[in-house]
Amino acid sequence: MACLEQEKMALLAFKASVPWTDDDDTSSGHLPTWVEDDDNDDCCSWERVQCNLTTGTIIQLSLNYTRSWSSYDDAHLPNWLLNASLFLPFQELQHLNLSDNGFRGLADNEELAGLEKLQMLDLSGNGFNGSVQVIQGFKSLEILNLSNNHFTNTIFTSLVALKSLKNLSLSVNKLEGNFPAEELAGLENLQMLDFCSNRFNGSAQAIQGLKRFNKLEEIHLDDNNFNTTIIQYIGLLAPVLKILYLSESPFMSGSITSEELDTLRNLELLDLSYSTLKNKFLENMGGMISLKFLSIAFAYGLNGTQLPHKGLCKLRNLQELDLKGNDFVGSVNHCLRNLTSLRALDLSHNQFEGIFDTSIIAGLTSLEYLSLSHNRFQGSFSFHSFANLSKLESFECEDNGLIVEADDYPTWVPSFRLKSLALSGFTFKNDAFPSFLYYQHELRVVQLSNNNLRGEFPIWLLENNTKLGYLNLTNNSFTGPLVLPSHPCLNLFSLILSNNNFFGSIPTNIGVIFPNLRILKLSQNCFEGKIPPSIGNMAWLQVLDLSNNNLSGQIPEHLVTGCSMLMLFKLSYNKLYGKILPTITNITSLTSLYLDHNLFGGNLSDSWLHGSQELSDLDISYNNISGPLPRWLGNLSYLQSLVMRNNHLEGSIPSEFCQLHLLRYLDLSENDIQGSVPSCFSPQGLEHVYLQKNRLEGPMPNAFSNITSLVTLDISDNHISGGIPEWIGGLSSLNALLLKGNQFEGQIPLQLCQLKNLNIMQFSDNFLSDIIVEVEVEFRTKFRSETYKGVVLELMSGIDLSCNKLVGNIPPEIGDLSDIRALNLSHNYLNGQIPPSFSNLRKIESLDLSYNNLTGMIPLQMIELNSLSIFNVAHNNLSGRTPERKGQFATFGETSYEGNPLLCGEPLKKNNCTNSSKAPPSMQITPDDPDDMDMNTFVVSFIASYITVLLGMVIVFYINPYWRRVWFYLIDVCITTTYYFVTDNIHKF
Repeated sequence: MACLEQEKMALLAFKASVPWTDDDDTSSGHLPTWVEDDDNDDCCSWERVQCNLTTGTIIQLSLNYTRSWSSYDDAHLPNWLLNASLFLPFQELQHLNLSDNGFRGLADNEELAGLEKLQMLDLSGNGFNGSVQVIQGFKSLEILNLSNNHFTNTIFTSLVALKSLKNLSLSVNKLEGNFPAEELAGLENLQMLDFCSNRFNGSAQAIQGLKRFNKLEEIHLDDNNFNTTIIQYIGLLAPVLKILYLSESPFMSGSITSEELDTLRNLELLDLSYSTLKNKFLENMGGMISLKFLSIAFAYGLNGTQLPHKGLCKLRNLQELDLKGNDFVGSVNHCLRNLTSLRALDLSHNQFEGIFDTSIIAGLTSLEYLSLSHNRFQGSFSFHSFANLSKLESFECEDNGLIVEADDYPTWVPSFRLKSLALSGFTFKNDAFPSFLYYQHELRVVQLSNNNLRGEFPIWLLENNTKLGYLNLTNNSFTGPLVLPSHPCLNLFSLILSNNNFFGSIPTNIGVIFPNLRILKLSQNCFEGKIPPSIGNMAWLQVLDLSNNNLSGQIPEHLVTGCSMLMLFKLSYNKLYGKILPTITNITSLTSLYLDHNLFGGNLSDSWLHGSQELSDLDISYNNISGPLPRWLGNLSYLQSLVMRNNHLEGSIPSEFCQLHLLRYLDLSENDIQGSVPSCFSPQGLEHVYLQKNRLEGPMPNAFSNITSLVTLDISDNHISGGIPEWIGGLSSLNALLLKGNQFEGQIPLQLCQLKNLNIMQFSDNFLSDIIVEVEVEFRTKFRSETYKGVVLELMSGIDLSCNKLVGNIPPEIGDLSDIRALNLSHNYLNGQIPPSFSNLRKIESLDLSYNNLTGMIPLQMIELNSLSIFNVAHNNLSGRTPERKGQFATFGETSYEGNPLLCGEPLKKNNCTNSSKAPPSMQITPDDPDDMDMNTFVVSFIASYITVLLGMVIVFYINPYWRRVWFYLIDVCITTTYYFVTDNIHKF
């Protein structure tokens, strides 16, 4: 029977009210069949609509997610107020689902008393808040889902009239305060109550109100602020309770007695995962005799304890036991063998150790799921111990120290039929597959990565298991060409063969054999030849990783046009050449593109990534790409990482880069970029900037002055001039500052002392002057330059102020930098002594003070520096004995001390020291010209010499009259001769 006309018109009115978003493909959004025409007149045939077959009235509407809004946040979602009156014509409606539409509220808030037969209403996943009076008229309502909204405690006033309500969900809202037992007093028919992910706590008096809910069988209180009181009173006041969720309860640390837990003897499911517990809890729960499902996964407070012998093992009716992630130590308790009803046992992510006794599980004949992953088990392991586990479907045992024994019975056919097998990190004897796998035909998931398996690709796994969906053989030693099955594997969605030794070409028909792949990873092998165009047949492909091979040729255009759902595309470290990629217009979901370390050339066309507006990571470094930096990169508003290092890019940084507000990582180094950084470029989340080895010029870019998130700033080896700006001291997160090889001059700002997180700073090869500022910096170390990235920056710290014009004494405060690993002050004009405080640099590995004017002795305490591997004080004015040759100082040769004339002792040729050895006068050299004499020394020496000569002559003439007469006679002759010479020459003119 056709639907009623008034109901059809109401449906069309609802569709017309939908504010479609930019994510919707057409104006029909998600309701394309709701069209009034002669061929589609019966609305009972429309999608999401269910009618009574007899009367033709609509009884069920599934109007969830009627518009796409996943890419919108709450602030930018097109506004949509629900007009509830549109549903008044549906008098027989029983089920109404309006979830996940992004409603911001109600157009009106009046009761809909006409919908008396409505039994189920789902408004979850919207933006409602406050009260919703419209639901008060639903007298027959039994199921109400208001989860994932913004409701506060005022919502309870809208619920009191719903006397028939059995299931109520208010999870993930903004409810708070005491447990609302009084507010829900009228809902005495409640059987299921879901309050998870709110901010409830509970006084004893408020929780006691639960006693009126004598039909309550299931309650969800996860992720609230309840303490152990809640368990005590739930046991007393909810005698029929069967299901209790209390996970993510951080305040459950109090003690719970066995008597209190005995009151929960009717409980069948208890979830306390991610809560705070004590080991006594497991010992006291023996009275919960009806318990079938128990999860205490990743609980807090159990780490370092052993699995108790009593309590837990008395729960004979347990069917599922989840103990993962608690860092239990010791061996697995043998009493677990008593839990013969177990269907699922998860002991993963603990610290169980020793030889795993397989007899514990051999008798658990009902077992379907077993996980022993991520422990410290050792010894041998045989699958024959599972001979009695005929129901076993899933076995996980990753990252242990177990050795799979060689098959004594290679023809053994096990009784179990596995669907999932994960054995990563095993050692297989004979480096071969266990033979029982040859007799498995129901496998869906096979995870055998990080083993020592050898041989050819196990084509039989795919041929024997036609339902196989996931195959991961990463990090083994498989070799030979990749041979594929002869027939298509239609169910395989993930194939991961990375880090093996496969060679030869990638099969040309790979896209035909695996047409439904979502994930294909063949990286870190020895594949060569061209990329097969048939990969373009994988229309569902989302992840493609062919990196670290020897692939050559160009990227097939069919791959780009056919794989329209790609999210990650990685071809790094190959020998691909030609145009970097055909124009990408159809891969709208692409988020990560890695084409680095290839031979791509040419320019980046204006339309290259036109369709990939969701791109977040782009790496085309180490290629031969030329031309200017594309302006259209600024249109990639979701870009977080941009790496274009080591190409032939030129021109200036476009001002369009200022639109990259989400950028966190920028690397344009080793190109031919000129000009300066645009002043508007200041992404507030930017963390790492690499602009070294370009031709940037002018003063230090002010664009970075307000980016407090900056961790790394490398603008070394450019032509930047002027002073180092003081605003750098405000970059509180800065970890590495590299300014070497520029034209900076003037003083080092004292504000750099405010950079408490600074580990690496390099100022070498500039024109800086003045005294050394006492800050921690870095890095040219151990006679070589190193690159430090990521976490290594937190481990390396040092000072490199070499090749500048620094003068004065070395501040003794540098000796307080106890975590410093390298200090390079070479090629400056420093004088004074080496501070004895340097003996406090316990972690220093490289110390270079060469080519300065240092005087005095080398502090003998420095022989205590046990980490020192490079030491250089050559070409100074040091004197005295070299440090005793023991510890690390026994490894330093003559070159570490050369160029110090008064330094003696091993390993120098002058190893016989005398007490009369004194330091020579310090030869001060100015920063302007190292060959010029110091002017102060010259003036003092000249005046002293002049006075000495004059006094000597006076004394001689006074004592010897003959020389006095001769001296004055010579003066008289000189005066007369000079007079006549001048007179004669004047007359000539």
